[in-house]
Amino acid sequence: MKGIQGCGLGLRREFLFDALASQNSPAWWEITPENWMHMPYAYREAFETIASTKPLVAHGLSLSIGSPDPLDITYLLNLKAFLDRYGITHYSEHLSFSSLHGRQTYELLPLPMTLSMATHVANKLKKVQDFLGRAVILENATYYHVPYSEMREIDFLLTVLERSGAKMLLDINNVYVNATNHHFDAKRFIDAIDSHHVAYMHVAGHTLYEEENLIIDTHGESIIDDVWALVAHTCKRIDAPIMIERDNDVPSWEEMKEEFTTLHTIVKGARGA
Repeated sequence: MKGIQGCGLGLRREFLFDALASQNSPAWWEITPENWMHMPYAYREAFETIASTKPLVAHGLSLSIGSPDPLDITYLLNLKAFLDRYGITHYSEHLSFSSLHGRQTYELLPLPMTLSMATHVANKLKKVQDFLGRAVILENATYYHVPYSEMREIDFLLTVLERSGAKMLLDINNVYVNATNHHFDAKRFIDAIDSHHVAYMHVAGHTLYEEENLIIDTHGESIIDDVWALVAHTCKRIDAPIMIERDNDVPSWEEMKEEFTTLHTIVKGARGA
């Protein structure tokens, strides 16, 4: 697969056919394998056309890397077959867990930020990487309450990366959400991450619940100015590919292109290229 560079976009069924017909599609696409491994026939031809023309990155939801459960071998077999079929070399997941006692919650739940958990995640990551024959890229997740923690989020994250050898998917919106909800400096968090750790980056919208004074990472709103400013700050020192995620209340392809143009303009301005 060709390496990814520049600005990408999350591929969604809501605009799949419009994107296929467009002359202004992004340099690369991110796809959620759980949504495409068993896709309806009506989408398959369009998906395979896109997969044959642009690089794909897979961003999973069900690995549950922090769970005490053993790895789901059936899921990994299906995942590997999908990645191999479409020549996808970049595979990312969330630093979280979503299953327990064999039951899948389909929620990205926070992990205790402890040294023992960092070691547990790193050891499981090595097994997954060996099984898939690919590096696993880990995304920083949002959280609203984390019990039993003994480390700061940034220290927990960097410990996992160093012990596993994994690269990072830096979600800039997630940093903003956590920084706002837990009252820390988003720019200092990002500045603590060495650029060589970062494989690629996400930016997305979120929802503010004013009565609760809480921000939720919904991927269902337009990206706000403060997050765009954090994107500009990040791109000045981290020269990694970056993309927009939109999972809920997905707008038209025309609206997605407008937001993508904003991303491209901000990245170009920050990097001077």
